[in-house]
Amino acid sequence: MNKIKKVFKTVVIVTVLSSFERFLGFLYRVFLSRELGSEGLGLYQIALSVLGLFMTITSSGIPITVSRTMIKYREEGKADNNGRVVSAGILLTLLVSVPITLIVLARLPLTDFLFSDKRCSELLSIVIPGLIITSVYAVIRGTFWGNERFLTYSLIELFEEAVMVIAGIILVKTSTDFLNGTKRAMYAVLISYVFSFLTSLTAYFVKGGRLALPKRELKPLFQSSAPITFMRTATSLINTLIAVLLPARLIRYGMAEANAVSEFGKVFGMAFPLIFMPSTFIGSLALVLVPELSSNYYSKNYLTLKNNVEKAIKFSVFIACTLIPVFLFAGESLGSIIYADKVAGNYVKKGAMTMLPMSLTIITTSILNSLNKEKQTLVYYLSGAAALVVSIIFLPKYLGVDSLIFGMILSYVITSFLNLRAVSKVCPKPPKTTSYVIRGAAFILPSFLAGYFTKNVLVPLIGEFFGVAASSLVSVAFSLLLFYVFGMLDFDGKNQSARRVFKTRLSVGKKMNKSA
Repeated sequence: MNKIKKVFKTVVIVTVLSSFERFLGFLYRVFLSRELGSEGLGLYQIALSVLGLFMTITSSGIPITVSRTMIKYREEGKADNNGRVVSAGILLTLLVSVPITLIVLARLPLTDFLFSDKRCSELLSIVIPGLIITSVYAVIRGTFWGNERFLTYSLIELFEEAVMVIAGIILVKTSTDFLNGTKRAMYAVLISYVFSFLTSLTAYFVKGGRLALPKRELKPLFQSSAPITFMRTATSLINTLIAVLLPARLIRYGMAEANAVSEFGKVFGMAFPLIFMPSTFIGSLALVLVPELSSNYYSKNYLTLKNNVEKAIKFSVFIACTLIPVFLFAGESLGSIIYADKVAGNYVKKGAMTMLPMSLTIITTSILNSLNKEKQTLVYYLSGAAALVVSIIFLPKYLGVDSLIFGMILSYVITSFLNLRAVSKVCPKPPKTTSYVIRGAAFILPSFLAGYFTKNVLVPLIGEFFGVAASSLVSVAFSLLLFYVFGMLDFDGKNQSARRVFKTRLSVGKKMNKSA
C-alpha cells in the first residue's frame, strides 16, 4: 500500500511539472503563431519534424533500454555493471548522431530532398548541432528513470522548456520579418538543448554516476533498443511524411503553396497540441510506472503487475473520456480564444475523438515495452501507421486537411486494439479493462450534451470566454459524477463492481424515503 501511495505521489509531482512544462510550451506556441503567422509556424514545425526524426534515429530506444537494464541488474545484484551500460549507450548514440550532423551541416543535396520548401533546409542547419548533445542527454535521462530520479528529470525538462521560451521571446521579438523570426526561434531551441545537456551531466556525476568500458554491453543494449528505436523512428518518419507529403498533396489538388503550408500549420501546429493534451498526464504515469512494471516482471510479482497495469489503463481512459466532451463542444471557441483562428478550432473539434485511442496506445505501448515486448509494439505500430499513410496519400483529394485527422484516428484505433489484446496475453495474470473502456466511452455523449447546452445558454449572457470556461467545468463535473456513480474512480479495482455500488446506493435511498 505504501508503495502504491509512493507511485501515485510521484505521478502527481511529475504530472504537475510536466503540465507546467506543456503549458509553457503551449503559451510559446501561441506566441509563435501570432508573431510568425501560420506560414512561419508551418516552416518551424516542418524543420523540427525532420530534426525529431533524426533524434529518434539516434537515441529514442536508448533511455528506456538503459533504464530497464539498470533495473534488471539491480534485481540481480549486479548494479556495478551500470557504468558500462551508460557508456555503451553514449557510444551508440554518437556513432549515429555525429555523421548525421556533419551531413546536414555540409548542406548536401540529400538534405534539400527532405523538404518541399527549401527554406526549411536552412532552419534545420541552425539547430542540427543540438542532435549530438541531445542524444547524449537521452542516455543520461535513462539513468534518471532507472534510478527513479523522476524529480531531477522533470525539473531539467521544465527548465529546458523555460529556457527555450525566454530565449525565443527575446530573439523573435527583435526579428525583422517572419522568416528571420523563424530562424531566431530555431536558435532558441538550440540554446535550450545546450542547457539540458550541461545540467543533466552535472546531475549525473554529482550523484556518483560514472562511466566504464562499454564493450560487453554494446551488443545486448543495441539488440534491446533497436526495435524501440525503429518504432519511434517510424513515428518521426510519419510526422516528417505528414509535414512534407500533406502540403504537397494539397498543392497537387489545387491549393496554393502558401495556403497548403498555412493549413498544415493550423492543424498540426495549432490543433494537435491541444488534442494531445492527455499525453501530458499519461506520459507522466508511464514514466513512473515503467520502472515499477519492469521490477514487478523481473521479480515475478505478477499480482502487483496486474494491478499496476489495470490502474494505468483505467487512469488513461478516465483522462481521455473527461476531456473529449469539452473539445467536442468548445473546439471552435478554443481556436478563437487561444489562436484567434476559428479554422484551427474546427480542426480541434474534428480531432477530439483521437484522444481515447491515442491515450490507450501511449500507455499500452509503454506497458509492453517495460515487459520486453518491443518487437510486438513495433509490428502493431506499423499496422496503424500504414492506415495513416494511406489516408495522407489518397484522401486529400476528397477530405483535404481532414484526411490527416481521419488517418490519425484510424491509426490509433488499430494500434490500441492490438496493444490491449497483447497486454492481456503477455501478463501472467491478465488485467481486466475492457468493460472500463466501453463504459468510459459511453460517458462521452451525456457529458458532451451537458456542456453543449450549458455553453449555448451562457455564451450569449456572459461572453465566449467565460461561457466556454463555465460550460467546460460543467462538462468535466458531469463526467466525474458519472465515473463516481458507476464506481469507476476506484482505479485499484478493490471496491465493489459498478452495478453493486449503484444498487447499494439505490437501496439506501429507497429505505430513507420509506422511513421519511
